[in-house]
Amino acid sequence: MFRSLMFIPGNRINMLEKSLTISPDVYIPDMEDSVPINRKDEARNIIEGFLPNMTIKNNIVIPRVNSLNSGFFEEDVRAVLNHKIYGISVGKINTVEDIKNVSNILDKYEALKKIKQSSIKIIPWIETALGVFNAFEICRSSLRIKAVAFGAEDFTNDIGVKRSIDGFEIDYPRKLIVIAAKAAGIEALDTPYTNFKDSEGLRKDIHIVKRLGYSGKFAIHPSQVEIIDKEFYPSEEEIENAKHVIETFKDAEKNGHGSTSFKGQMIDIPVVERAKKVLENLKIFEGK
Repeated sequence: MFRSLMFIPGNRINMLEKSLTISPDVYIPDMEDSVPINRKDEARNIIEGFLPNMTIKNNIVIPRVNSLNSGFFEEDVRAVLNHKIYGISVGKINTVEDIKNVSNILDKYEALKKIKQSSIKIIPWIETALGVFNAFEICRSSLRIKAVAFGAEDFTNDIGVKRSIDGFEIDYPRKLIVIAAKAAGIEALDTPYTNFKDSEGLRKDIHIVKRLGYSGKFAIHPSQVEIIDKEFYPSEEEIENAKHVIETFKDAEKNGHGSTSFKGQMIDIPVVERAKKVLENLKIFEGK
């Protein structure tokens, strides 16, 4: 489970070096949106040379490569598969056929570089109207997919609307994508909060998407990483409530009851399962 996933512009060696002083759950050296079109080759070469510094301590590294139709995709994959990366992040995935094409190219370079077949994971970005329409089929289309990302900036551009502070225009796709992900048995990762100086706005945004079921969020600035990690970590209140729910239900079961109550709220199997997930997530985060 990933909470913070930090973008680093691939053509900025100083930023790549600085990123190693930060500890996100995932490092994402970026070759796509943060890199100008005339610097794509430079970014690829810089990232290829820098990746050993990033992976040496078993950090989770998931480079974001350019999209399938960009003309850069295959060269990006060839470059980053030289190193011990967890997977690749790919933007503008619209259909199941896109995932098949991505996977086929990964198959090719895994074989060429003698990497275990199907070991490189995929985090597809759903960020177009067509991608949202096909979200569930995309999410379940490959065992390589461990999480899916929602890209609000490209989505609003695709449908021709402006981003607003209240997020009204992204409410529907945000909800649909997390439901599609959960139905497919994978995690959902939320779009970056682009006003990186607005810490309180970031916290409020995380509170919204955490309630929807998102497990993590992308950071576009190092200052966002600590906030993302903290807000996606179970709060003390959540932890204590989960423990009490589980214990209360155990006592009820001993007395032959299939449900009970705690603090005026009914406790039955679904409530207990949610409480167990809180404690399971706590163990995962503490192990990182």
